[in-house]
Amino acid sequence: MTIHHKVREPRKSRSRDGAAAPRFAALGVAAVLLGGLIPAGMAHAETLPVGTGSYTTDAIGPAPEGCAPLATDARAYVTDAAPAGAVPTNDWWSSLLFKKYNCVGSEPLHAHPLSYLPQAAGLGLSNTTTPTMSGTAGGIGEFHYAYAQDVMVGVAGLTAPVVEVADWTDWTVTPSWSDGTRSMTATIGHGLPFSWYDIAGGDAVITAGADLRVWLNDGERIGFSSGGGDYVAFAPTGAAWTVSGTKLSSTLNGKGYLSVAALPTGQSDTDAARTAVADDYTPYAYAKVTGTRADFVYNETGSVVETTYSAETEVREGTNSGTVLSLYPHQSAYLGGVTGDGPSAGAELDRTYVSPRGAMTTLVGATSFTTNTPFTGVLPEVPAVATGAGEANARLDALLDQVAADPMSIDKDDTYWTGKALGRAARIVEIADQLDRTAVRDTALAQMKETLTNWFTASPGETEQVFAYNSNWGTLVGFPASYGSDKELNDHHFHYGYFVVAAATLARFEPEWAADAAYGGMVDELIADANNFDRADTRYPYLRDFDIYAGHDWASGHGAFGAGNNQESSSEGQNFANGLIQWGTATGDTATRDAGIYLYATQTAAIQQYWFDESGAMPDSFGHSTAGMIWGDGGTYSTWFSAEAEMIQGINTLPITGGHLYLGLRPDDVVSNYAEMVDVNNGNPTVWQDILWSYLALGDAPAALAALDNDREYPEEEGESRAHTYHWIANLTSLGTLDSSVRADDPMAAVFTKDGARTYVASNITQEPLTVTFSDGTVLDVAAGKTTTSGAQTWSGGGAPSGTEVPGDPTDPPAPTTTTFYLGADGSFLSQPGTAPVATLAPAADPTQSVIRQQVLP
Repeated sequence: MTIHHKVREPRKSRSRDGAAAPRFAALGVAAVLLGGLIPAGMAHAETLPVGTGSYTTDAIGPAPEGCAPLATDARAYVTDAAPAGAVPTNDWWSSLLFKKYNCVGSEPLHAHPLSYLPQAAGLGLSNTTTPTMSGTAGGIGEFHYAYAQDVMVGVAGLTAPVVEVADWTDWTVTPSWSDGTRSMTATIGHGLPFSWYDIAGGDAVITAGADLRVWLNDGERIGFSSGGGDYVAFAPTGAAWTVSGTKLSSTLNGKGYLSVAALPTGQSDTDAARTAVADDYTPYAYAKVTGTRADFVYNETGSVVETTYSAETEVREGTNSGTVLSLYPHQSAYLGGVTGDGPSAGAELDRTYVSPRGAMTTLVGATSFTTNTPFTGVLPEVPAVATGAGEANARLDALLDQVAADPMSIDKDDTYWTGKALGRAARIVEIADQLDRTAVRDTALAQMKETLTNWFTASPGETEQVFAYNSNWGTLVGFPASYGSDKELNDHHFHYGYFVVAAATLARFEPEWAADAAYGGMVDELIADANNFDRADTRYPYLRDFDIYAGHDWASGHGAFGAGNNQESSSEGQNFANGLIQWGTATGDTATRDAGIYLYATQTAAIQQYWFDESGAMPDSFGHSTAGMIWGDGGTYSTWFSAEAEMIQGINTLPITGGHLYLGLRPDDVVSNYAEMVDVNNGNPTVWQDILWSYLALGDAPAALAALDNDREYPEEEGESRAHTYHWIANLTSLGTLDSSVRADDPMAAVFTKDGARTYVASNITQEPLTVTFSDGTVLDVAAGKTTTSGAQTWSGGGAPSGTEVPGDPTDPPAPTTTTFYLGADGSFLSQPGTAPVATLAPAADPTQSVIRQQVLP
């Protein structure tokens, strides 16, 4: 049985049960107190101010838990040599440190092209090249390149009581074994066909399977096949290998190190071909990778994220400092320059590795490579080119009236559902602002401000709607928590992304609230918890939820599953990245903005490749070209909470916002994905119609509008409103589809194409005028607070300061008179609780009293 890291609500009821100086420097007292981690044994809790806001260090709810020591010591399974600061979570190797179920080693660690299993006797290696299928082809089903041990590397006689973590870098980890007599460390990582070992106290022993076949043994090298994989082990010069049954052993000539490489060869290859690849790898067998790092730069002029992936090595023999690096499809698709050292010096091998993400390109002798990933822009909201006037405007006005009194419409008060409500209100703010419905807009802003301010202010003894810092784990958790966001550190990017987007929306209209001296610092704390981009800030791990090499987020804090870690709602991960872009832009914080663009662009590439199968990696027998979940070793057409096709596909499209235009990068794929959903569902959607129609609109907006027109009383998804769904679909019908071939020198811009004609859109969420230049030479001037279009559709709107009206612009029509009355015990109507029944109803004098019913009088 699969152990779920979330428990969802029933169907149809819930959607889901460094460049510039960082802003953290302005956090005042909190920054001083937390410059280093607060000792886990601190005797008392504190309320720590962050500008006007604050959080607590009180232990409000359940803390992260796993094998016993972790409850009080998150570093229980790291060695003294491990990096200082907050421990990483939510990574591909997290179950080694965050031991949830396996208290000795870990669950399989899917690094690609290999998977590994730390265990008492050593490190198991697996190179699975054939997927295992389960479920129904074309229905609810899964594909997994499951861990199946080919060999295990260890020390003769080693039986470690526990496997610890000695080191980690951006995409490597170093497990550590010791039984008091024998010891070993291993360095493994994403994109590394090599693994490196340092041993003491005995001979190196490689234990193979019963099918062991040695095809090369020429001194320090031994090439062999086991379990379907081809491997070469490299001992130091002067050493030799002994074969006895299924065991390969070496004294390592007393030097205590070796490396093992998995080869990109298969059963159809000859031994001569295997040896030829081994020869290509040999010059780099003694350059141990000791560090990895990705550094990004946002090229604003070209709207490209330039990311350099570097491997630092320790050369133990020879002079070659290069290594062998295998690239995921989202990297090789945008590969720029390569640097290297040695005979091959970064040359591309004419072979690829099999992985759950598709074929992995391999660079031999590389020291670094750079990707140039396009950033295609975000918007606060699509412009009202259709809904700004006429019949469409009247229809949208009526829908705004329906949400005017309660734009947030909150369902639950935990961080996830509060976030969903904030997201709903933020959409209403943007629409109402474009249509000059200032009263509706300001009601939504007031609700958002009250909610955010409440959550961002901690009072002594407060236990709800508050954030608490856990110094043991280096995390900021909101309470009430949900879906394991407290005990397992799940989903922080999902939850907090909604808060950050709402704060960015509020910052447009009330910049004073967003200042560091006010509540801006608390927004930055949430950002730092989920994806801290400041390497110098050790209070939180670096990029907690984001897998730097895999190019996307992971949802589970511990990742303790046989299939590795997982990510369901890739679109909610993008909501977080979009939040950083908009928050950084609105507040003038370019470091946060650029970090958001890095996350967004990289993850956009990964989502298209892996969730929407641009890489073609999904097996034909899977029967799908889209996934509901991505796992370390594969993917599934399923969710944690529903077996319905609408939700399986919809969970990777919500929330629908101007920050999710990337979903429309391949309009034909959108149309085919929607058709796949209808096919699996045996008919049109019956839940989440608004989400799915909005997604379809990115590929075929007229078809989406026709579906909406045919069913105007559909049930709303909890984070949506009928006003926003109509606004989105109606305006995309006029705009057309996203044109990613033209990009802008400002992140808040996009281009759409319909019938061969382009519409250029730019939003200015700052306080100063803006000029945006597009890559085809088009220039667009945008006033502060405005969204402006040119080209096929010409329109401009929005931008009035909160609480005021734009001179000469229409205001909201007079609101109907609303009278509140109360139901007495005898069924009579009361104007006030406890008063005599009345024939003529009057408004309640005390608006805080409990409202039983409301009626709009003629």
